[in-house]
Amino acid sequence: MCPDHQRKPTTMTETNTLGGRVKRYARVSTSMGTLAVRAAGERVLGLKGDDARRAADLRQALGGLKGPLMKVAQILSTIPDALPQEYINELAQLQADAPRMGWPFVKRRMTAELGPSWESRFGRFEHEAAAAASLGQVHRAESLEGQALACKLQYPDMASVVDADLRQLKVFISLYRRYDGAIDPSDLHAELGDRLREELDYSREARNMRLYRHMLASEPAVHVPEPLADLSTDRLLTMTWLDGARLLDFANHSQEERNTIAYHMFRAWYVPFYDYGVIHGDPHLGNYTVREDLSLNLMDFGAIRVFNPTFVKGVIDLYFALRDNDADRAVHAYECWGFGNLSREMIDILNQWARFIYGPLLEDRLRIIREDMPSGGQIGRKVAEKVHADLKAIGGIKPPREFVLMDRAAIGLGSVFWHLDAHINWYQMFHEIIGTFDADALAHRQAIALAEAGLV
Repeated sequence: MCPDHQRKPTTMTETNTLGGRVKRYARVSTSMGTLAVRAAGERVLGLKGDDARRAADLRQALGGLKGPLMKVAQILSTIPDALPQEYINELAQLQADAPRMGWPFVKRRMTAELGPSWESRFGRFEHEAAAAASLGQVHRAESLEGQALACKLQYPDMASVVDADLRQLKVFISLYRRYDGAIDPSDLHAELGDRLREELDYSREARNMRLYRHMLASEPAVHVPEPLADLSTDRLLTMTWLDGARLLDFANHSQEERNTIAYHMFRAWYVPFYDYGVIHGDPHLGNYTVREDLSLNLMDFGAIRVFNPTFVKGVIDLYFALRDNDADRAVHAYECWGFGNLSREMIDILNQWARFIYGPLLEDRLRIIREDMPSGGQIGRKVAEKVHADLKAIGGIKPPREFVLMDRAAIGLGSVFWHLDAHINWYQMFHEIIGTFDADALAHRQAIALAEAGLV
């Protein structure tokens, strides 16, 4: 292999620099720090503020930034009262499609990753990005043999950006905690930090992709791209291109077609979880497309979480505890999730949110995902508000790290199913996947899958 074709090592300037962090702090300090101080001051001192205006200012500031802060805000907006309600309303409107970077930038980045003669390694490489998001952008390309490819190229200095944004978020969370102690999100912040730092490593994402190709090999209706190691680095991920249409393009299709899409999505997310203990933590609309035959293309494998088999058993135990009104089993399940200091009162409050999440799985009949939600309403808002008030009344709770992506997946998928207006027997789908669950068998499958993907 000639030198141009060798992967270049990550340089210090591309990992995490003081200069990069200082620049990022300067850009976000007014949008997060100042707004957070204003919000906290108004609540603590009893001053009357315009919450809607302040939240809109925050969304405008975040929406203008490339980087993880926008993604973090979107994830936190799905967790009951991890942020103030007025902020959730605004953050829910954030779009992950950031402005594209121009061709001069792309040429510099590709040269840094594959060497000065990088263009000779492709049959074609489109100058304009096909998509752009918080950490990088995707270009369509072709191999020398004519195979359609997708090249995901990371923006420069993103390690510094992640570090700066997470520090700013920690400041905001600490200020919010001073005037509202219902939720202690410190472990949630730590989990988000770990997952975001993993997302910066595109070589890890390639391994995650191989993991999903293994786990979903027996699911003919779910397609996963194939990574190309010789055209990838830690900050460039080249994979096969998968053609498909946006899911919302099928919103007006027949009921049967919409049900089929929802069925495939349910299996795409939960076969890996219940069979291997792995969850795709970002069911964002841009992370999957639908083929003409209604099969699903699953993409973007940065936000992947591997769970201990005991945790997966706890998720299933909680389902049966709710179904059978088994308080002792519920306590055991929440302990497996990582919740501590559980009182009977705390269990009753947690069960309110759990019944909302598990509700569609508890009834053996055809139904939409949320029968109690008015058209256009916010998913779980009333439940979240009551849970928040009850938790605050008993002194608050510290959700475990594992809660973040599980809650994100459940709420995100529920939103998709609601938009599709899917009428499905969720109970039967769930039981079809969990079967006769065996934690030891899961541990064995998980070990083999992780080893084959190069993740251990």
